[in-house]
Amino acid sequence: MLRPARARRPHASARAPTPFPPRRFFQDGCENCPFLELAERQDRVASCTTASFDGVVAMMKPEESWIARWEGINRSLPGCYAMKLTGEMPEQIRQFLHDKRISSRVTQAE
Repeated sequence: MLRPARARRPHASARAPTPFPPRRFFQDGCENCPFLELAERQDRVASCTTASFDGVVAMMKPEESWIARWEGINRSLPGCYAMKLTGEMPEQIRQFLHDKRISSRVTQAE
C-alpha cells in the first residue's frame, strides 16, 4: 500500500500523477489511467495513489512540452502533475503494470 496520509491532502496516482483529493479518485477514477480502475474502489485508491510527492508542473500542451517528454507524460491530458512520487505499490499492481508494459512513476519508500 502506498504511504497513507490525511484524506484532505492531495494524492497522485501511481501512473499519471495528477494531484487530487482521494475522494475524487474514488468518485471519478483517473482520466489518464482508467486501467487502474480507481472509481468506486477504495482499496485501489489506497493502493494506487500516494500523498507523498515533491514538485508539481502544469502543462497545457503535454505533446509539445519538453518537460512532459522528459518525464514520460507527454501523452497525458493537459493539467497539473506531481513530479517525484514515493511509496510502495502492491506486487499485484506492479505486476499488472509490468505485464501491460505500463511504467509506474512511484519510487519505493526508503
